[in-house]
Amino acid sequence: MKKNSLPLLLAALAAACLFSLAAGPAGLEPDIIWNLRLPRTLAALAVGAGLGLAGALFQGALKNPLSDPYILGTSAGATAAAVLCFMAGIERTSPLFFLAVFAGAFGATFLSYWLARLAGRLSDAALVLAGVAVSAFLSALVMLTLTASRERSFSLFYFVLGGLYPSEPGVLAASALIIAACGALALARWRALDAMALGAESAYHLGVNPERERILFFTFACASTSAAVALGGTIGFVGLMTPHIVRLLTGPSARTLLPAAALGGAALLAAADAAGRTLFPPSEIPAGVVMALAGAPFFMWLLWKSARGRA
Repeated sequence: MKKNSLPLLLAALAAACLFSLAAGPAGLEPDIIWNLRLPRTLAALAVGAGLGLAGALFQGALKNPLSDPYILGTSAGATAAAVLCFMAGIERTSPLFFLAVFAGAFGATFLSYWLARLAGRLSDAALVLAGVAVSAFLSALVMLTLTASRERSFSLFYFVLGGLYPSEPGVLAASALIIAACGALALARWRALDAMALGAESAYHLGVNPERERILFFTFACASTSAAVALGGTIGFVGLMTPHIVRLLTGPSARTLLPAAALGGAALLAAADAAGRTLFPPSEIPAGVVMALAGAPFFMWLLWKSARGRA
């Protein structure tokens, strides 16, 4: 990690936490801070860390700077599974809920990857198009489900939009534990991720099986994303923006990039959620909407940069 990068990340995280705890029309009432803002801030930190970690893993495993749980359809698959669980009466405190959400995330990711590989060569454009197609289809299924069950659609609307609200302590603890475990397991294999960045042939020479490692990193990224979605709903672009930003501080090595992406994602989402509470009081803008407003222009800039580099 580059000199002074860790203090900068920790300072950004602390500032985001303070902003999140202080932001809101109700002022600095102790009861409001302790019972509402603190659980919400903790949820934002966990969700942001999970999405930031997943984005770094996807970008490293695919060697694609445009990879992100939202763009690849991972978040859409997890959200679709979560909505179906809610409709079936499966609560978030049930282990079956987390298993179903992970299955949805994993299935959607591999469907996007398979569609992108149909042309024979995995390109940036093919992966983005496949992810957009899978996300659009799954989002349509979610909207159809909510429309068919109007009595429950309103309560799920903010979940689909990525609204961070205080949830059960058990759900927060389970999601945070899954994300921490995924981060630890991925970090233990940082050398394999760095070897994959050199290309398949170089990775084989270094004793790394790229296909096997890609499946492992996909599993870690999908599990981290599913835990984040289970807690905070559909929130995009955290996994896209964070690795690009923190890579300027840490360099490309996964040994420093993975923990930095988790810290950066936590800080970014906590700040975004706090901003959503303060922009138009007393109304709130879901964190997913705030991140879409910031992330979409960032994604377009990356597309332009990628096209310019190919030219």
